[in-house]
Amino acid sequence: MTTFIDVGYGYQNPELNISPEDYSLLTDLYQLTMAACYTGEGIEQKRASFELFVRRLPQDFGYLIAMGLAQALEYLAKFSFNSAQIAALQNTGIFTHAPDRFWSLLTEGSFTGDVWAVPEGTAVFANEPLLRIEAPLWQAQIVETYLLNTLNYQTLIATKAARLRDIAGETATLLEFGTRRAFSPQASLWAARAALAGGLDATSNVLAALQLEQKPSGTMAHALVMALSALEGSEEQAFTAFHQYFPGAPLLIDTYDTVAAAQQLAEKVNSGEITLTGVRLDSGDLVTLSKQVRSLLPKVSIFASGDLDEWEIQRLKTAGAEIDSYGLGTKLVTGSPVNGVYKLVDIDGIPVMKLSSGKFTYPGRKQIFRSYVGDKLHSDRLGLLDENFGREQPILELVMKAGKQLKPHENLTTIRQRTAVSVASLPEETRRLENPVSVKVELSEMLYELTEETKKLTAKDAKIK
Repeated sequence: MTTFIDVGYGYQNPELNISPEDYSLLTDLYQLTMAACYTGEGIEQKRASFELFVRRLPQDFGYLIAMGLAQALEYLAKFSFNSAQIAALQNTGIFTHAPDRFWSLLTEGSFTGDVWAVPEGTAVFANEPLLRIEAPLWQAQIVETYLLNTLNYQTLIATKAARLRDIAGETATLLEFGTRRAFSPQASLWAARAALAGGLDATSNVLAALQLEQKPSGTMAHALVMALSALEGSEEQAFTAFHQYFPGAPLLIDTYDTVAAAQQLAEKVNSGEITLTGVRLDSGDLVTLSKQVRSLLPKVSIFASGDLDEWEIQRLKTAGAEIDSYGLGTKLVTGSPVNGVYKLVDIDGIPVMKLSSGKFTYPGRKQIFRSYVGDKLHSDRLGLLDENFGREQPILELVMKAGKQLKPHENLTTIRQRTAVSVASLPEETRRLENPVSVKVELSEMLYELTEETKKLTAKDAKIK
């Protein structure tokens, strides 16, 4: 028996669900302790710039598709602390020596900074900032955890979705089925959004679909076939019953004998007794079964599911599988994480950098300058914000000014189209699954010089020989 102990912090919620008013507390403790320290030292209002980027791409990824900006901006717009939250923090006893001014900051504070970001659906590479926060130091520090949470996860899902679309081709139907495997109910909503924005056609998550003004999509489970077969006599009667309420809907045909089920359905389709839009295969040798089913139901769409990913879809296509649509779940919403980091690059106009082995960072507020040859991406240059390189396009945009969002959120169709264009612009060697070669990101001369100068100053300040 589990016993919950009331430790008296005054903010108990055993269900551990969240609402927008809780977002500001959804942070790591050290963000708050650092903010308190900044306040005690009188530097909490110094202008700070933090950039969010990945040092290395996940293994076997040649690119990333930036995603999660919409939720990041919503979070920043609602950033605040109420009296109950402040009382709960005080009751922990952790902040006993924090200055009184810290509590005033939280009581009165909201996010008043600027945000620069690449548009959602844009391809990015290692060491390129997806987002930069320019704000009073205490604000820029506290928001780190939430920003990393939403951008890291949605960028992972969007990238995997883009890769799936690239491998499956434009004509294949791709459905997101990952809700039951996502890391939380909240993650399932973000995964559905990122998957659709990354190139998938629909999601089975009803709440996500309706909130995104999309039509949910799905088929049926083996449970329906087994239940109705047991109670009403046969698999055939189970199919008939389902079509009574959902005429023509796709049917799951691998509960017992896939080929036998396809043969029975073929007789009904050929006689005009039923109309059938599709059948779903969820197990077995999908190459062999899909070919057998195609021979029996030549005009019916064949849908495959069951722990599929981009490598398996590539294998199925290479082997000549007769599959028109795919359901993507577990391997879409889980997998190798996008290990984005959020690092201070400038404080009060002073460029700063990290010299740790394997965790080196570039100083200063930066911009990504992208060049194309025709519609193909030629190269990227990482430079300083105020540089200009003629025809090279700066891709970080100012999206929030003084805490106010500058334009409405983009719809999924716009982001999905941008994703498709971004992927199509990449070199083939960057898009391939096996040993991809990422686009090389060059440093501008000014950024290189600033890096060397800052490195010397940082080493001197740290007394490193």
